[in-house]
Amino acid sequence: MTTRRVETPRGDQSPGLRARDGFLVPGGVVGDGRYRLLAQFGTDARAHAELWRAQDGQLRRDVALTLLLGDPDDGAAATAARRTLERAAHSSRVTHPGQARILDVLSPGGGISHGEGLLGMVVADWSQGTDLVDVIAEHPLPPATAARLLEPLAQAVELAHHSGLVLGVDHPQRVRVSPDGTLRLAFPGPLPDAGLQDDVRGLGAILYLLLTGRWPLPGGPAGIPAAPTLQDGRVVPPRSMFGYIPHDLSAAAVRSLADDATGGIRTSAGLLRVLERAKALPDATQTISAVTDDEDYEDEDGTVWTTRRPSNDRAKRRKLAIGVTALAVATVAVLAWLGTQLIGFLGDDGPAAGGPVAVAPAPGSTANNAPAPPQPGQPIAAASVAVFNVKGTADNARRASRAVDGDTSTSWKTDSYKQQFPVLKPGVGLMASFAESVSFAEVSIDSPSPGTVVEIRTAPSEKPSLDETKVIGKATLSAGTTKLQLDSAEPTQHLLVWITALGEGNTTELTEVTFVRAAG
Repeated sequence: MTTRRVETPRGDQSPGLRARDGFLVPGGVVGDGRYRLLAQFGTDARAHAELWRAQDGQLRRDVALTLLLGDPDDGAAATAARRTLERAAHSSRVTHPGQARILDVLSPGGGISHGEGLLGMVVADWSQGTDLVDVIAEHPLPPATAARLLEPLAQAVELAHHSGLVLGVDHPQRVRVSPDGTLRLAFPGPLPDAGLQDDVRGLGAILYLLLTGRWPLPGGPAGIPAAPTLQDGRVVPPRSMFGYIPHDLSAAAVRSLADDATGGIRTSAGLLRVLERAKALPDATQTISAVTDDEDYEDEDGTVWTTRRPSNDRAKRRKLAIGVTALAVATVAVLAWLGTQLIGFLGDDGPAAGGPVAVAPAPGSTANNAPAPPQPGQPIAAASVAVFNVKGTADNARRASRAVDGDTSTSWKTDSYKQQFPVLKPGVGLMASFAESVSFAEVSIDSPSPGTVVEIRTAPSEKPSLDETKVIGKATLSAGTTKLQLDSAEPTQHLLVWITALGEGNTTELTEVTFVRAAG
């Protein structure tokens, strides 16, 4: 992304720098000194516009500014700006959650001082939430989630079109994701020559972006890749890129972009009908039943997406602290005697980063007549490790090996998600592959991310489907080291560390993962 978000102190009401000759900086003031610029949230090169968050110095509230830049002596530019301001003023009649309320429309001599370098300004309520581009930069969204996000914006467009008005929803940086999980046109200001079909095309482009993470129209923001195209110039359908996307939703995105009158979606009402059907489809990430407050979070199968704080038993913590301290002293003494050749061996017996050790029993160990879990033997190094991802892009793929490098000063970390799993994806993990098939007894995970829910799964290959894997261990991680005892299982050459619920802040960091083979 090229957006800049440089916050400035709101209590400073000094005159500041006026924008002139198109020079806009955080802390400067525009609109004849009324609006203090706080942070830039994007640009729309087609309209020669910059999108800013600002503070209204008179009403003491934050607003969204669409600033039209240009030379007032440039007749064509000035005419285009006036047309945009006129259309924005007309669209202020649209009252809908899918569009920010337009508060004012300013022009040179009418709220804008001559010499500011501005041809116009659209002032709207500030929309709390998240940039659409920020959300998509992490990974595409599940189809039903994308449909639910887009529907309110499409409804606002439909309401405007009934009055013959154009909203201008054809640029992703003008759109934000509200706290209630819907899209909103945050920076209004239709292009001077935009028509109703451009709104429909913009909705289709945003749907395409939500489903694929690619932008299918010219003039997209930096940092978002362009959609791939076929030999005839048409964009590749989303379903061809991600097979889980329903055919109707994929086709709707492509047909909304079509210029021809046959086969394309020509109205927002047509797209709304598709979204209404698609949002009712369950995503693969939403198949886990709800959990009531009185259920045991660790013992029920339906709780893999929940978190529970580690036990706060002071006596147990004191015993663990004493044991860790004694172990640390003994380790230092032995290291001084034996030297660095024994570091790796001794490191497997205690917490890798000095935290407490928690032991999670094997899932089947509490069942009646269940065979005893295998006894741990020696640690075994993975031949390779890679990020395992079933939807979207892989999280920090280049750093996956840091979780098994034996160095507690390095780690692998998931992306920081806006919402907890499984809203956007069912999970993410690390697939470890070994030189030969091995029977495993234990996996030790050192992590500073308490509350993370992890499953250990056997896999038939390096890149299986999630349904082909089998759970042999599960635990909620504590801050420090968690040892997961595993169920008896057939030897496997591939072991998946699968995260089904993220830690605090909706992110998880794995400092070190150690795999221990079964004894004997």
